[in-house]
Amino acid sequence: MLPWIWLGACILLAYTVEAVTGFGSIVIALSLGALLLPIADLLPTLVPLNIALSGYLSMRHRAHIHWPTLLRLILPLMIAGTVIGHFLRPVLGSGVMQLLFGLLIIWFACRELWRMRAAGGGAVSRSTAKTGLLMLGAGATHGLFASGGPLLVYALAGTQLGKAGLRATLIAVWFSLNSLLTLFFLIDGSLVPALPRVLVYLPLVGVGIVAGECLHRRIHEQQFRRLVYALLAVTGALLILGQGYGS
Repeated sequence: MLPWIWLGACILLAYTVEAVTGFGSIVIALSLGALLLPIADLLPTLVPLNIALSGYLSMRHRAHIHWPTLLRLILPLMIAGTVIGHFLRPVLGSGVMQLLFGLLIIWFACRELWRMRAAGGGAVSRSTAKTGLLMLGAGATHGLFASGGPLLVYALAGTQLGKAGLRATLIAVWFSLNSLLTLFFLIDGSLVPALPRVLVYLPLVGVGIVAGECLHRRIHEQQFRRLVYALLAVTGALLILGQGYGS
């Protein structure tokens, strides 16, 4: 029972963060939750919950979604990658998945902390081919861990999307891809046993939306992100050092 109470606290934190920044709910909830629970058990709970959050925020902020970037660039590549990643999951053991996820989290957190420290350097210049490969990789990590945000945010670095446009477009991506993953979970039989937990945790998503929308308007986003990324770096290290926790 204690691990699932812990997961509830992680969900409240994580979904508040996504309401503020546009991404991070499953990355944070999964990385913290995996300290006590298997990743394979967490995904069918966390992914449907994200549909509730991202669906609501996509409708609320639909005017800011950059549809050409979403439909022509992001979704085709990330859907292909998500399908690849999902079917790779049974091939990888839980220990390998946790190790890979921990490395992904540490890379992303340290990269973002370094980028924020060196803020002021100009926009990133990247070839179309490299951007496409990064988005395909983001889809693969989304299929594996429902956490394509780190690579996708990296792939979108240097685009002309403003704060509101980037946030709204990212949220629309998660709504689309997590709907696809939830369908996969329904087909493979892992969704139905998780539905009672989804219903129990659903009110926490509502609280996270209200808190995140309020914080998005009031707090200094750079300081907030710095704290979140530092937490992720520590969590990634714990995942790697203690792979038995979630097994």
